Amino acid sequence: MKIHTYAKCDTCRKAVKWLRENGLVFEEIPIRETPPSPDELQRMLACYDGELRRLFNTSGQDYRALGIKDRLPSLSTDEALALLAANGNLVKRPFLLNGDRSLVGFREEEWARALL
Repeated sequence: MKIHTYAKCDTCRKAVKWLRENGLVFEEIPIRETPPSPDELQRMLACYDGELRRLFNTSGQDYRALGIKDRLPSLSTDEALALLAANGNLVKRPFLLNGDRSLVGFREEEWARALL
């Protein structure tokens, strides 16, 4: 199990704490320095029925500065995934990859259903 996090993100810290408290083994990866790869993003996208917006950190400064909200409807999947893979700030976090039970964002109930 791999989890991409940002050290200053409270939600990421809560997710990591929850994983530890539940005895789950994981590798933590800094999302800004090492964004998910296009293949990892594609796997996550499949978990969310192709809904690209779910993968974006829509409250982030980079999302607003780059005008992604307005651009997203006209972007191809490949273009959107390339943007995410090139800029970890754009990726919604935490970003957890665990086979077919990959999750983005942290909702304790959802994670418990998927991982416990």
